[in-house]
Parts: sequence; structure tokens; C-alpha cells
Amino acid sequence: MDFSPLTEAVASKSFEKIADICDSILLQAAAEGVPFQGEWPFTIHLLGHIYVNDINSARFLWKTIPSAIKESQPEAVAAWKIGQKLWMRDYAGVHEALHGFDWSQEAKLLVTAFSELYCKRMFELLASAYATISIQDTALFLGMNEDDVTNYVLRQGWALDPASQMLTVKKTPVVMERKLDPSKLQRLTEYVFHLEH
Repeated sequence: MDFSPLTEAVASKSFEKIADICDSILLQAAAEGVPFQGEWPFTIHLLGHIYVNDINSARFLWKTIPSAIKESQPEAVAAWKIGQKLWMRDYAGVHEALHGFDWSQEAKLLVTAFSELYCKRMFELLASAYATISIQDTALFLGMNEDDVTNYVLRQGWALDPASQMLTVKKTPVVMERKLDPSKLQRLTEYVFHLEH
């Protein structure tokens, strides 16, 4: 099997492509009847699906991995633990799973990138869902200790009430997309049609 596209994607940090590349190689190997069990990069494949937030595909992949592989590759088990925590919406557990394993160098690149992306997503979720939130809850969502999370959100423009230990969320302005009025589109279509004929 030719893993060079996967190697190139990891090296160039094109992590959003990893799941598709792995799926394609896997399908090609299956079509050609090539056995892949021992050499297949299950960890990277699982992490690729997790990176693009495709937990259903990660879950399906996990179910297809033979038990012998699951028993012999603890890193793949650790990758699936991240998927499980995401599936169960255990936000603090996701951070524990990300930081609770000594990842190989290749997996560490992907785990670190996902960790940063996940923290950003959680921050955006908190900013859109809350007007105020406790430091403790924010720390759980962002996977930081209370001092680090306080410094982080204050740099983002949030405010802290020291007495209550509550954070006031700075709302980011919502950019509204302009929708085209269907009647204007119809008139434009008729005008172009008239010009062409």
C-alpha cells in the first residue's frame, strides 16, 4: 500500500485531509484484496476523523478494528477514548483523553492540532451560549486550570467579577449574510434572458 499521500498530509499539517486519505487507501486496499491489519495506521485514521469532527465515521472505524489490534495498539485505544468523550459530550473528559497518553511523534502532531482546534471551538461555543459563566466551568470546557483560563479569557476581552468569580462574556459581533431577494433574482434572470434573445 502506498501511504505517501498520508505521510505528506501529516508532514504538511493538512490534518483536515487525513480521514479522506485514509478512507481512500483503505477502500483501495479492500478492493484489491490487500491485507492491511498489522500495518494500518489505525490511530492516525481515527484521529483524522476526530479532527474533522466526524465522530460517526470514527465510531464505525473503531467497530471494524479487530480485537487483536485493539489489544496490541494502546495508542489506537487512546485515540478512540477521545472519540468516546466527544460522543458523550464529556468536554472535560476530552481534554483528559488528549493529555492522558504519551503519543507517538506522528500522532502528537495531530493531537496537538486537534487540542488547539477543540479549545477554539469550545471558546466560541461558550461565547455564543453564555452571558456569564463561572471560572470553574470555563476551565472545564477549555481544559485549563483556573488561573490560565482566567488570563486567557481576559485577553479575549471578557470581564471578571472577583467577588463572585464569574466571568462576563464579551459577545463577538455577528456578521449577517445578505440574502438575495428571490424577486430580484427573477428580474435579473428575465433581464439576462432578454439580452441573450
